[in-house]
Amino acid sequence: MKALVLSGGKGTRLRPLTFTCAKQLIPVANKPILGYVLDQIRETGITQVGVITAPETQGNVKDYVKDGVQWGFSVAFIPQEPLGLAHAVKTAQPFLGEDSFVMCLGDNVTGQGIKAFVEKFEKENLDALIILKEVDDPARFGIAQLDKDGNITKLVEKPKTPMGNLAIIGTYLFSNKIHQAITHIKPSWRGELEITDAVQEMVNLGFKVKAEILNTWWLDTGKKDDILSANAKILDEYVKRDTRGNVENSIIEGRVTIDNQAKVVNSTVRGPCVIGKNALVENSFIGPYTSVGDNSQVINSHLEYSVLLENVLIKDVERLEDSLIGKNAKVTKSPIARTIKLHIGDYSEVNV
Repeated sequence: MKALVLSGGKGTRLRPLTFTCAKQLIPVANKPILGYVLDQIRETGITQVGVITAPETQGNVKDYVKDGVQWGFSVAFIPQEPLGLAHAVKTAQPFLGEDSFVMCLGDNVTGQGIKAFVEKFEKENLDALIILKEVDDPARFGIAQLDKDGNITKLVEKPKTPMGNLAIIGTYLFSNKIHQAITHIKPSWRGELEITDAVQEMVNLGFKVKAEILNTWWLDTGKKDDILSANAKILDEYVKRDTRGNVENSIIEGRVTIDNQAKVVNSTVRGPCVIGKNALVENSFIGPYTSVGDNSQVINSHLEYSVLLENVLIKDVERLEDSLIGKNAKVTKSPIARTIKLHIGDYSEVNV
């Protein structure tokens, strides 16, 4: 079995950050989202991974993934124009060959690994296993209907009329029969080859197509609030107390990870949160569910429920919360102090 990770797309809902950064590389808990996806693939024992990239951001993705050796697998980078998920599979067919594969979206994070899904797929000799999650707003997603045995009977992309609430979340397992199905479908009204149409065609052709319902959290990190939610979830589940950094005259409460090259002076840090390498927190309060990126500085400020990327400066800000701050950005104070919420891209400078 191989793996196909989709790390393309333009990330329009996360602009301006995604003008200069692939959305899959935006960090949560100071680690790119794509890294969590690759970690879950490593747990399956898969050793060959294809990474779909977009022309605009393929350089950034390659710089992060490199040769895949840190995860123990080999990597093939596959450029693709954004013409749909089924088109991505079609583009990757030379890499996939006749092998079965797991396909993951590089900007989706779940609280459960994919190893158990791979084992079920192989044990039951399936042609497709689609991971689903109950949602409150089914009109935003591809929705699946199942029979009593868990077989998929029908899929509809973003149904206008409710037909259930089991959403396709972006983790798929396929046999090589998916390629046959893709040859039978046509582009949708969006001009894309939809993976929901391809899976429906597998059902129509009589292939063995089942579903598994995710019993833990799932986040599609396509918008600012999704990034903040994912950051909070991961901090909640994975952060341990580790304060090896330089801590002077400060109060550290709860599960806080401070890099051993970071410095916290005359401040209060309340977990769960992480303080990155060479970061400086001085005369400040860092509240729960906050990630301070490498080489960032928070001085004379109050910060909580936020994500700071690398080389960010927050100075003399009365209260900053619910914010996503791009690399090399600066946020400083004007004479009017108030609580602010920001989503700003790389190299921005804001006087508040």
